[in-house]
Amino acid sequence: MNVIECKDVTKNYKRKKALNSISFQIEENKITGLVGRNGAGKTTLLKIIAGYMKEDSGELQVFGESPFNNLMASANTIFIHDQMEFSPALNLKEIFEAAENFYEKWDRERSFRLLHYFSLDPKQYYKRLSKGMKSTFNMIFGLSANCTLTIFDEPTTGMDAAVRKDFYRALLKDYLDNPRTIILSSHHLNEIEDLIEDLLLIKDGKELLYMPIADLKEWAIAVIGKSNVVNEWIGNKEMIHSKDMVQDQVYVVVRNDFSKVELEKAYKAGIKFSPVSSTDLCVYLTSKTKGGIDDVFS
Repeated sequence: MNVIECKDVTKNYKRKKALNSISFQIEENKITGLVGRNGAGKTTLLKIIAGYMKEDSGELQVFGESPFNNLMASANTIFIHDQMEFSPALNLKEIFEAAENFYEKWDRERSFRLLHYFSLDPKQYYKRLSKGMKSTFNMIFGLSANCTLTIFDEPTTGMDAAVRKDFYRALLKDYLDNPRTIILSSHHLNEIEDLIEDLLLIKDGKELLYMPIADLKEWAIAVIGKSNVVNEWIGNKEMIHSKDMVQDQVYVVVRNDFSKVELEKAYKAGIKFSPVSSTDLCVYLTSKTKGGIDDVFS
């Protein structure tokens, strides 16, 4: 069953297309990573999924219905982001008590255990927390709600390395205890790739790649060798990334779809191969130039 159905969704901000005919489907009980550079449209997409705003064209459904102004979707969805605000009149304990009245699956015991673990005083007021502590509280709030659709948009903003590590561990353990659909948006793919099952990579408001994270690791390959030899062997294949090395060597990243005959020919020509990390591949795919920052100095 698909929890989210997105078809040709477009969203405009004045003259800029934040989303440009993006289409995808997200299945239930999976952790999906949403990755893209700043301005790629990640937060806009998540706001539409969460029902905070409506698409300009196309169709997006959550639980089979439009999420905008939809009480059923709101009751079963939680959207955690770094612009969240809670009532300044309530302390952390009172915020939890109010949430318990809205979210029917709220885990009271776990919420306070996490609060204690992360050294947050239930009598503290949210507005007096540091940025990192606010992110930590938001994370606890999102996990404790146990919503069928749980969305985290850059949830570790302001957290130090140790707290980020604990958050990801808590997210995984909580998911194993209570499987549900989770979308995790992050700039740090290297931190979340062991958590997520599927990756949705977007650029300029469009889906660039959407596949299981295990497949992404085999999707591209780095080719290393003499420039003329590599260029001849690659032929008309599209280069994802290219970098000049010493002694007329070149490092080129291309799709990993070569036949055995092609690979044997490459080995005989002295070409070497190297795997490409998921993080590097996403950087290369979303870069404006094939050579990255090196092109500025060429």
